[in-house]
Amino acid sequence: MRRLAILAVLALEVPGVPASSAGATQTVAMKGIAYEPKQVTVHVGDIVEWANQDIVAHTATARDKSWDVNVLPGKAGRMVMKTPGRFDYICRYHPNMTGEIVVEP
Repeated sequence: MRRLAILAVLALEVPGVPASSAGATQTVAMKGIAYEPKQVTVHVGDIVEWANQDIVAHTATARDKSWDVNVLPGKAGRMVMKTPGRFDYICRYHPNMTGEIVVEP
């Protein structure tokens, strides 16, 4: 009986797993001064995560400036997509880095 109680507690406290059910995660690599893939399609409530594999900092900044994610070298930044639409984005430090996120309902 005691063993079951311990297992139940461990199952509820898994590090890195949010308590509420989040959407899917789509990862975009930042490497070679580019986003890879350049375009992703997600749904409202999904998470876009940018993983910086370069030795310099990058951003994922909406062209309309509605959001901005700063990502240091070797780190990752993420954002929950809340509004449907097409969002072009750039790196503020490297404006030739461009990407697009399509958010479906």
